[in-house]
Amino acid sequence: MEKTDQGAQIEPLLPTVSPSFGSSVGIKSSKHEDEAVVDRGGTRSQQSTNFEEEDLEGHRTLYIGVHVPLGSTRNRSHRRHRHHGNRHLKKSRDRAPPLVEGRESPVYDTPSQRVQFLLGAEDDDEEHIPHDLFTEMDEICVREGDDSEWRESARWLKFEEDVEDGGERWSKPYVATLSLHSLFELRSCIINSTVLLDMRANTIDEIADMILDHQELYSPLGDELRQRVRETLLKPHHHQNQKKLANRLPIVRSLADMGRRASELHLDKNASPDSKRDLSRDNSSVDFSKVLRAFFLIRCVKINMPLSIDLHFMKKIPVGAEACNVLVGELECLNKPVVAFVRLSPAILLTGLTEVPIATRFLFILLGPLGRGPQYHEIGRSIATLMTDEVFHDVAYKAKDRNDLIAGIDEFLDQVTVLPPGEWDPSIRIEPPKNVPSQEKRKKTSMLPNGLIETDDEENDGHGGPELQRTGRWFGGLFLDIKRKAPHYLSDYTDAISLQCVASFLFLYCACMSPVITFGGLLGEATEGRISAIESLFGASLTGIAYSLFAGQPLTILGSTGPVLVFEKILFKFCKEYGLSYLSLRTCIGLWTALLCIFLVATDASSLVCYITRFTEEAFASLICVIFIYEALEKLIYLGDHYPFNKNNNLEKLTMYSCSCVEPADPSNRTLKYWEINNVTPAEIYWEALEVKACIEKRGEFVGSACGPKGPYVPDVLFWCVILFFSTVLMSAFLKEFKFSNYFPTKVRAIISDFAVFFTILTMVLIDYALGIPSPKLQVPSVFKPTRDDRGWFISPLGPNPWWTTIITVFPALLCTILIFMDQQITAVIINRKEHKLKKGCGYHLDLFMVGLMLGVCSLMGLPWFVAATVLSITHVNSLKLESECSAPGEQPKFLGIREQRFTGLMIFTLMGSSVFMTSVLKFIPMPVLYGVFLYMGASSLRGIQLFDRLTLFGMPPKHQPDFVYLRHVPLRKVHLFTIIQLSCLLLLWVIKTSRAAIVFPMMVLALVFIRKLMDCIFTKRELSWLDDLMPESKKKKLEDAEEVLKTQNDSKLLKITQECSKKKKKKTKSEKCAQNDSKHTNYNKKSQNYSRNIQNHR
Repeated sequence: MEKTDQGAQIEPLLPTVSPSFGSSVGIKSSKHEDEAVVDRGGTRSQQSTNFEEEDLEGHRTLYIGVHVPLGSTRNRSHRRHRHHGNRHLKKSRDRAPPLVEGRESPVYDTPSQRVQFLLGAEDDDEEHIPHDLFTEMDEICVREGDDSEWRESARWLKFEEDVEDGGERWSKPYVATLSLHSLFELRSCIINSTVLLDMRANTIDEIADMILDHQELYSPLGDELRQRVRETLLKPHHHQNQKKLANRLPIVRSLADMGRRASELHLDKNASPDSKRDLSRDNSSVDFSKVLRAFFLIRCVKINMPLSIDLHFMKKIPVGAEACNVLVGELECLNKPVVAFVRLSPAILLTGLTEVPIATRFLFILLGPLGRGPQYHEIGRSIATLMTDEVFHDVAYKAKDRNDLIAGIDEFLDQVTVLPPGEWDPSIRIEPPKNVPSQEKRKKTSMLPNGLIETDDEENDGHGGPELQRTGRWFGGLFLDIKRKAPHYLSDYTDAISLQCVASFLFLYCACMSPVITFGGLLGEATEGRISAIESLFGASLTGIAYSLFAGQPLTILGSTGPVLVFEKILFKFCKEYGLSYLSLRTCIGLWTALLCIFLVATDASSLVCYITRFTEEAFASLICVIFIYEALEKLIYLGDHYPFNKNNNLEKLTMYSCSCVEPADPSNRTLKYWEINNVTPAEIYWEALEVKACIEKRGEFVGSACGPKGPYVPDVLFWCVILFFSTVLMSAFLKEFKFSNYFPTKVRAIISDFAVFFTILTMVLIDYALGIPSPKLQVPSVFKPTRDDRGWFISPLGPNPWWTTIITVFPALLCTILIFMDQQITAVIINRKEHKLKKGCGYHLDLFMVGLMLGVCSLMGLPWFVAATVLSITHVNSLKLESECSAPGEQPKFLGIREQRFTGLMIFTLMGSSVFMTSVLKFIPMPVLYGVFLYMGASSLRGIQLFDRLTLFGMPPKHQPDFVYLRHVPLRKVHLFTIIQLSCLLLLWVIKTSRAAIVFPMMVLALVFIRKLMDCIFTKRELSWLDDLMPESKKKKLEDAEEVLKTQNDSKLLKITQECSKKKKKKTKSEKCAQNDSKHTNYNKKSQNYSRNIQNHR
């Protein structure tokens, strides 16, 4: 059926009231409508819509000057509707509206309040618990041979999908745009038509009979007309998915369809009524297993009428969802419409009615005379769109009578936005938004008794949750962490059963290997081989496995840090100058540091983390991300020294180029020592016959026009490294975002996105191997033994050093403790942010305890120290994000949280420890590929950091600036000032970390807390609460929107009361009401004052 122009004039469908929906429903209700109608075939309800002039006057109340919710209170002193001279209603006219205990206003002042009261009531009846809804609209059409059938024309899961005019495909999901007139017509239909709530029926036959029985009560159809309407309701339903094999699904799912179609289900027209009834009684609470069992029973009955099930679309529907069927169409035999709204209780599975096998809860039927098909179509779209609205959806489930449904429609109309017909083309389909605002503010009142604000306690906590409360007992926080994490220990492993975890640890393993080996190599150069790559690998594996098994937050990844390397260099230089044993002195410092860390755990010192605000977090995290990006580019440039390219070469002299190995003319002391240790006699070596690798090992020199500073020129290596580097970055970013593309099924896109970095590394390794260009490869130790033969796996704390060194080392241990504490806890704060939606709790005390304990173990074994690595930890969390698998067409997957488990960290460090035995595979990984992974991790970790959002505001005109919530409340110059201060601190940290003073870096991070405190003198507390708050942006906006709505409602209430009291014609009862309104006016003023005070306290 073709759609009508939404702006066209349409004749009224039913006799309606004035199209003013901003008042309460002024309808006389029968006794049966005071309660939910439990229709067992005999219960009836009737509605009269006779309005008098004074009733319509309330509907025409005009509000000018302020934004007023459309569902405002009408004058309740108006007379009730007269109905056939019944005088028993006269008493009710003077009766005040009922009050709820603890409230000053009537129960239903506005439709919004009525809806909030209805949805806020606790109902123990499970049959009225709202479920997700799938709505399908079918329209009656005539096939060849004058045989009609119901044909699916549109469907809604969240957004609207239409069958295109050709009838061959579904449209893209889009936001439904409705004509205001069709909404008024729908409201009129609900007022004047059949409404059957909680109908008990088992088949569509029984439903049709009950609807027609009710219709006969006040609008007889006649036997012949009744029979034709009944036959129409029982016509077969043709769904869009019932097509030929060639047109059913995309080619990419053709093989799956072949297997699916082999098990298609068939229904029998001749099946026994008992078997049909047994299947129909499945209600909405059934899961998919019950549905499959029901269809297995149908299959056993061997039926002739085929029913095709769109199993692909079935995956989009949440488990436990119910159906709403909208049936609209034209009948030549009718001279007036037949309209019915039905709610079944319980929901039943009506075979063939819906394109997916789920139980039906609601039916809306609209059959009318010929000539108004487009009008019926738009009304059907209106009720279907209403059923997808979160608020009206809940109202439909919990409505007790017709008036509740009308209030739901009025509340919906309060919130709609009307577009001028000359400024918008209704035929344009609006794309579904990426983020849909929450509708919770419509479901519940924002103001509690005594003017208190209803807020989420979690939002006010910041870092001050129960994990960081001081207990006042020794190790009290540690014991609470263990008690908090112990119940989740088993689930930490069972929750890891997912391909996402496999992709995560493969990616992070490759990402962690290179920095650990690089750190070991640098440490080996700084300590003359006393601690090198093999010790670094072993230490990382040992510490990481223990941390993953027993830490409070296993999502944190441990790694090496720059300040630790600087500390090791300074300590080794000190020991060499004063003739002390480096490893023994380092062991003493490590044991003292471990003891101090455990002391901090015992005294609940981790509670100081609550003073680390977003200002400090972002400065620290931004610095680490920028360092990752800088070092990745620096290492790429550094490859130019090892693999230089020959500039300005003359091809005419190509035959004259040469490069040969010769004995060093002036050998250095290091070269002489090497020859002495390895018994190398330079005079006995035939240098010119040595290959490049042998020449480098013997410490020879390269001479010739084809030689670079550190070896012969190798063609294409440097440029190939650049290609590998940037190809890795771009391919990783592309594959990571592939899940948002339009290609391949959802599951395939998710797998490609999860394995993005691993697929990238694998692809680059294969291409590099195929081309055979000698790019630098990952060097992994092949033998598991200490680097130097003069040391073992256990280091004595005293050794050859004097006894007093065991005492004096407590002073450098204090500095090292600050370094470990700040690195560990700031990273833990970033990981435990509330926007990550972690459900298993934090473990700050337990984390620090494990780090301190393993630091002591590594000191005794002569292994490097490891602490939380910020960028690796953020990357680990980002790789484990959980999103809703079942999302409606057009709806963006919802972020559900993080897959909290221990398996990925355990596997990362287990594989790292076994890397010694995998050198035959790891030697093929090019180093530029790993450098590209570092750049990708650093850049991707910058997402969500508010500092970089604020940096983009510089030089941007205000009209083009994004709608950041803090820009609504803080002057732009103050925002820029805050950004400049934070950027200055970041630059200062950068200078310190990259200089010889890097050892004091933790002290400077600690100083950021005091700098933030001094900013109280420059900014007001209100400005700092918006610029430096750990509350996620989305929650702030929700809170602000709720405040604006509440203020608007209060203003509207005051204006309405003023208008009522200023009317010229006043009756006695109205005078009394004005007195009551004066008291209400005062109460609202008091509530507004309390409201403002509480908002300030909240912030």
